Amino acid sequence: MVFIFGVNFNEHKLVKKALESFYALGPQKSVRILAKYCIHPRAKVGTLAPKTVTALTAELSTMTIEGDARRIVQENIQRLRDMGTYRGRRHAMGLPVRGQRTRNQTESAKRLNRVDRRG
Repeated sequence: MVFIFGVNFNEHKLVKKALESFYALGPQKSVRILAKYCIHPRAKVGTLAPKTVTALTAELSTMTIEGDARRIVQENIQRLRDMGTYRGRRHAMGLPVRGQRTRNQTESAKRLNRVDRRG
């Protein structure tokens, strides 16, 4: 097991996928981080040197990921709701926000857009 930024990863997991498992860290950012530290895209977590693991952890600590990123998203949604915008009302009702049809398939939007209705 390799410990990166407070998370244990299996030694057989790809470094790229391990980085992408953090919230707000997608494919492009993970590729840029790999390029910055000269890590092969198909490298596994177990093959990394301890110095590289420490450098990755330091890099991730400077980025806005996990809890901080989730809080920012929730603050943005709350700001939209407070202003009374169309998007804010759609978030509050748990309906699709970006123009999708509501006639048939909105179950995933209703599940994902649930926001605290108090306020």
